[in-house]
Amino acid sequence: MLDRKSERTARLESADGSVCGEQLLKTGTSVAAIYRAARRAYTRPLFVSKLAIAAEEIDEAEFWLRVIVKTKLSSPDATANLMREAGELAAIFTASVKTARGGRLRRQSNNSTQC
Repeated sequence: MLDRKSERTARLESADGSVCGEQLLKTGTSVAAIYRAARRAYTRPLFVSKLAIAAEEIDEAEFWLRVIVKTKLSSPDATANLMREAGELAAIFTASVKTARGGRLRRQSNNSTQC
């Protein structure tokens, strides 16, 4: 349902696709900036938080790519590489968040048993 509403809105808002293109540009480029911030994080919770935000942003970029294809602003063939890369990055970020959270939990458990 949300996809259909987005499709209708995209068609109404922008016949040339500029609205969808702008949204894709914003989310797609913010991923790199947020990932950079994660790499520079000075605490594990900040690192995890930034990685989770990067995962959300790449998911949103993938959403806009789907809207662009469904509204026929671009073909599936033209967006296939971007869709594949977005899926791969989402998987990497999600796995990294799980690993970082799990590592923190294991350390706390180890520290509590040593006391």
